[in-house]
Amino acid sequence: MAANSRNLKQVRIENSSPAAPLGMVGGGGLKGMRGLEADSEVGAMALAQGKEAGDEEQEAGLTIDIKSFLKPGEKSYTQRCRLFVGNLPTDITEEDFKRLFERYGEPSEVFINRDRGFGFIRLESRTLAEIAKTELDGTILKSRPLRIRFATHGAALTVKNLSPVVSNELLEQAFSQFGPVERAVVVVDDRGRATGKGFVEFAAKPPARKALERCSDGAFLLTTTPRPVVVEPMEQFDDEDGLPEKLMQKTQQYHKEREQPPRFAQPGTFEFEYASRWKALDEMEKQQREQVDRNIREAKEKLEAEMEAARHEHQLMLMRQDLMRRQEELRRLEELRNQELQKRKQIQLRHEEEHRRREEEMLRQREQEELRRQQEGGFKPNFLDNVKIKMLKCR
Repeated sequence: MAANSRNLKQVRIENSSPAAPLGMVGGGGLKGMRGLEADSEVGAMALAQGKEAGDEEQEAGLTIDIKSFLKPGEKSYTQRCRLFVGNLPTDITEEDFKRLFERYGEPSEVFINRDRGFGFIRLESRTLAEIAKTELDGTILKSRPLRIRFATHGAALTVKNLSPVVSNELLEQAFSQFGPVERAVVVVDDRGRATGKGFVEFAAKPPARKALERCSDGAFLLTTTPRPVVVEPMEQFDDEDGLPEKLMQKTQQYHKEREQPPRFAQPGTFEFEYASRWKALDEMEKQQREQVDRNIREAKEKLEAEMEAARHEHQLMLMRQDLMRRQEELRRLEELRNQELQKRKQIQLRHEEEHRRREEEMLRQREQEELRRQQEGGFKPNFLDNVKIKMLKCR
């Protein structure tokens, strides 16, 4: 199909195009979709839709929406969608390179190293990258078979010592403080139980390095329990394609080792003796690893018990400190209350003393007034007046 007949949202595959990279010819091909991983739900849905549409539109062709290849919540153009393309012709142009992948959507990154014959390209979704890889790997381009695989994710970290209550969302939220996170996954077993391990894929290397350094130097806690996570660079493995025969280097050792076919060693032979010693060595390694695992597990259980006891003691200490603080606060309040009562009592005494002085002043004034009147009129005081005067003098 010509490039101008394709937009960024849809890809149309015509039956009359025998070299269609998606392999959806005659409604029954869908070669690329069959090459997807078994756990790719989006790819399986697209496969089913493609089969149904292929039966109805064998002559008219098939149109698939590019957006249907994105899983719910999946981010587009991540490093998981990045492909390595090897064995490229040295004279390939960027336009020719992009034209190889034009049916799989618009790429966001294109890089070519012509001197060494390889390149990288980033597609919109993982599913589209899987389809492109399946369709184009081994394709002959100018007498050279292309070698396509997923590029190494250089910004991925392994996270260990995770608490069982940590989810994918919490893991992504925790590591987003270092930079944009493309994907965060807590690894579970076949029953869906957390294994204590996970991985975080950043959008770039600088935030991944920052997270690795900060977590190595400090203690990064994700939950209430003071259980720091252990962060390491993620080991990259290719467990999809493995090592096919066509990629084996035919060295002298290769030919020597391939002289004998696969077989069981016969008892009593040289092969059986050394094969038995290899098996004994493997068994010893297994036992030692199991012993180390038991020791580590026991040490972890002991540490958890000590941590729980220390936490309980710490809580008791905090409660005692709080109780002492409250008692000190009550004592201080009681002192303030007593001081306030003392002040009120002193004020009351002063008021009473002031009132008494006023009364005495008034009596003295009356006495003086009476004496003045007596002196002016020649009046002699009676007995009661004399008693009052004496009482005032006694005071």
